[in-house]
Amino acid sequence: MNPSVRFRKAYTAVVLLIGMATAPCTFAQHEHDFHDTRYHLDHYYPARGTIRRALPGDRMIINHGRDRFFYSGGVWYRPAVGGYVVVPPPYHVFVPVLPPLHTTIWIGGVPYDYANDTYYVWRPDQGQYEVVPPPDDSAATTQPPPSTPDVFSYPKNGQSDAQQSQDKFECHQWAVAQTGFDPIQDTSGVPLAQSAAERMDYQRAMDACLEGRGYAVK
Repeated sequence: MNPSVRFRKAYTAVVLLIGMATAPCTFAQHEHDFHDTRYHLDHYYPARGTIRRALPGDRMIINHGRDRFFYSGGVWYRPAVGGYVVVPPPYHVFVPVLPPLHTTIWIGGVPYDYANDTYYVWRPDQGQYEVVPPPDDSAATTQPPPSTPDVFSYPKNGQSDAQQSQDKFECHQWAVAQTGFDPIQDTSGVPLAQSAAERMDYQRAMDACLEGRGYAVK
């Protein structure tokens, strides 16, 4: 037989053997994991209730009342016999960063960030994200609502257009909550002087929120 033919046959056999050997391993690797496909995500997480002997190197310590949790990449852990058990996070606990793989949905004009069966909401007054109970997502959308009144801001940290839109809307919500004034709503029945003062308060709150998120505001 031609040596080149023998080589091709041998090479093909090796490739087939490698494929047969690795395919079951790939399945087994995630056999007991949680496959998160909600909102078109496609990511595996350690299933809740499983024990890990060691924590990831990038874990954060999150204290909530008297309880201590460890947080890494959207996965929550607590100390347990034999290591650390994967647990659901408690509601109203705060974290400084979102999981690397997450998606943002909008419900009633409010943005929620989702990952690993957990919902987060940005809280400007805390400067962190809060874990919240699952909302009714029957009317959820991945598209942000119409933009709020014009605020001229420059992204000093290279924020993307999508991030700018989300930051602007969340700051609008925070400014409305702080001042009780919403420039989108009809204010025709409000005395002019009162409306002007409330608008100034709203604008100051809006500017402060955007500057806190890394924007130069004009």
